[in-house]
Amino acid sequence: MNRLDLDDTGERLLGRCLRRQAEAIPDADFLLADDERWSYARVNELANAAAAGFTELDVEPGDTVAFLMETCPDWVWTTLGLNKLGAIWVPINTDYKGTWLLDALVDSRARVLVVDAALIPRLAELGALPFEHLVIRGTPEGEPGAPAISIEELVAEPGPEPDDAALHYGQTAAILWTSGTTGRSKGVMQSHNVWIRAAIDGGETSGLREGDVLYNCLPMYQSAAWVANVYRALVFGVPCAIDPRFSASDFWDRTRHYGATMVFTLGAMHMFLWNAPERDDDADNPVRVASMIPMPADLIPRFKQRFGIEDIPQGYGQSEVMSLVTRYPGKEYAPNSLGEPADGIEVRILDDEDVEVGVDEVGEFCVRPLVPFAIFNGYFHDEAATVRAWRNLWYHTGDLGRRDENGELFFVDRKQDFIRFKGRNISSFAVEHAFGSHPAVAQCAAHGVVAEELESEAELKVCAVLKPGESATPEELARFVNDNAPYFFVPRYIELLDALPQTPTGRVQKFKLRERGVTPQTWDGRAAGFEVRR
Repeated sequence: MNRLDLDDTGERLLGRCLRRQAEAIPDADFLLADDERWSYARVNELANAAAAGFTELDVEPGDTVAFLMETCPDWVWTTLGLNKLGAIWVPINTDYKGTWLLDALVDSRARVLVVDAALIPRLAELGALPFEHLVIRGTPEGEPGAPAISIEELVAEPGPEPDDAALHYGQTAAILWTSGTTGRSKGVMQSHNVWIRAAIDGGETSGLREGDVLYNCLPMYQSAAWVANVYRALVFGVPCAIDPRFSASDFWDRTRHYGATMVFTLGAMHMFLWNAPERDDDADNPVRVASMIPMPADLIPRFKQRFGIEDIPQGYGQSEVMSLVTRYPGKEYAPNSLGEPADGIEVRILDDEDVEVGVDEVGEFCVRPLVPFAIFNGYFHDEAATVRAWRNLWYHTGDLGRRDENGELFFVDRKQDFIRFKGRNISSFAVEHAFGSHPAVAQCAAHGVVAEELESEAELKVCAVLKPGESATPEELARFVNDNAPYFFVPRYIELLDALPQTPTGRVQKFKLRERGVTPQTWDGRAAGFEVRR
């Protein structure tokens, strides 16, 4: 382990971090994939070769390069090579198709695309695209549609260490599209410093130490893969293992394969692990710290015991502010508390007029940096969205929360998912917790359906997926909630689905459920004569 001294902001360049680690610990493992290993020195060589290869493709400082590629080690040295040049990488969700894919590719403003051979047929369906060059991982079938080289050719020739003297730690290093849970994605411009700040914060709050091995199975077009794994490993000089995707059935075996001591999961990923059949060897794994966000407070001790894990840190962030609220080691926090603001930013809970609300009152998480380049640089070529997000010198997250008398912060809901009916505000997050406590429920999502009586209010609907082999009727689920939670948590509408629409990181796309609305398959408690007991 070799934690870099990055107090000098001039050193906070991703490519320079790699060069420094290659000089300090050249033979130490940086990347692991199956049985292959790449040292810090070797990754630096490949990054320099990639920088030279992209230069041959006329990529210059400030240019964007788009990536449509599944998770693999090649991501690391190609993107670091671009950052050494002062160029910007723009990852695209590999599940995108049709209009969503076309919009993301065009909006990237890139002339070069790095793409998996298996995904080229999807490009062909879109018609003419603005790429002058393709860099292809794998062997394509048929013509790629633009001048192309293989990713092996890109890094075939050694390259010199690029001159980074003119680069600035506040320059945009990458543009990551928001998850799309609320509609069309926006391009979040991330500086070198944002990545490095969040990597340092995450390493410190997770208790990273000598001998740790990080494990990544998250998509690399998503920020968590980088900030919680790749860049955290880079800054602290430890290995990062990379698998192409998350598998609930293989997850623990893969941690054993790599000797991984630290893992990171999001959304429903850890719930899939929890809902898997118990095994005698569940606790026989090397994982010491599992950042599994979010996890209900009552589940954490049971999860730790079952899987033999020392700590399950919690926190809160988003693409725009990757390190927003965290729990610091050695401190006691209230159940379900997110913790306190991360270093370098100020966080307040504000109302719709940007006035701070009182203790335990609900408002919007709003943020402003206390140091330069602590949060994102704005939305890429979307000035209107940037202006909407920034108001009265505060960045508005779109998330609702509250602060208790001890200053601890708690998540309440996405602002647009907060449901108002009959003068009462209902947190979909709280409803989901109550509903999901039923032993037959594997996953659920609560949202509003516009009320017949008043367009500004909403009836409550819950869409649920049952565990394999389990059965429950909507009426049974409604009665369970009525018996175990406030009566106003009982939804009027319940629909049982085979699956919820999700992003690849397991986040439910509630806007699709809202668009779905009430279907012929939806149970209507009022029509069924269900009596809610108060």
